[in-house]
Amino acid sequence: MDAGTPDPYGRIHYRGLIAWPARLAREAPLLRRVLGDAPLDLLDLGCGTGEHTRFLQALGHRVTGVDASPSQLAAAREALPAAPDLPPARFVEGDLAALAELVDPGFGGAICVGNTLPHLATEAALDRFLAGLASRLAPGAPVLLQLLNYDRILDRNERTFPVNVRPGEDGETVFLRLMTPQADGTVIFTPATLRYRPGAEPPLELVAAREVVLRGWRRAELEAALARTGFTANDILGGMTGEPWSPTAQDLVLIASNT
Repeated sequence: MDAGTPDPYGRIHYRGLIAWPARLAREAPLLRRVLGDAPLDLLDLGCGTGEHTRFLQALGHRVTGVDASPSQLAAAREALPAAPDLPPARFVEGDLAALAELVDPGFGGAICVGNTLPHLATEAALDRFLAGLASRLAPGAPVLLQLLNYDRILDRNERTFPVNVRPGEDGETVFLRLMTPQADGTVIFTPATLRYRPGAEPPLELVAAREVVLRGWRRAELEAALARTGFTANDILGGMTGEPWSPTAQDLVLIASNT
């Protein structure tokens, strides 16, 4: 992110809006299966506030998290455990499309989860990211990519996700995510954070909202991009708990290797 550019994620507090211990417990078996038991140098791409980075670090991996948001990375660095017995973890700020310029080669695996890929909104940006990733991975290194299942979202013209309500410091925090699919495959995505205090006036207040144009990458488009940039797709799932993919699955999870 360029100096002086406002951080669009500065007021979106994702850490408090996700039940992270439960989520990581659900995802742990698949992450272990894909990444294996041997300690690796791993990339956590689109790492946000670093929950997956710290989880992988606790498993014994050396992890580099990459994200474009200074505020998310600041929160990630603050949460790193002061534990000298753990392998090192670090965070790098930058655009994923410029990954080859951000980190050195030689990584033994990578994850990119949490609907990060749609922020690469053009085929050129996606290819640049994947080609850069391929250049930074050792031969045969595993890659796990997870995003929403845009085959379902676009085909059904879905407009919103279930409302997420979490405890907050002053009332409850409501996380609302609206979508407006476009004919060109992009999606106008509007996440909003609200404060809900029954009995107060007003009982519901807007805390933060933003709008971003995402690319709703379909399965076939991502498989083609992986093939173009030197990856072999080994498995395709419908979620991080390992269920088979279908056009109506919740997510699209691609497990690939660098060839």
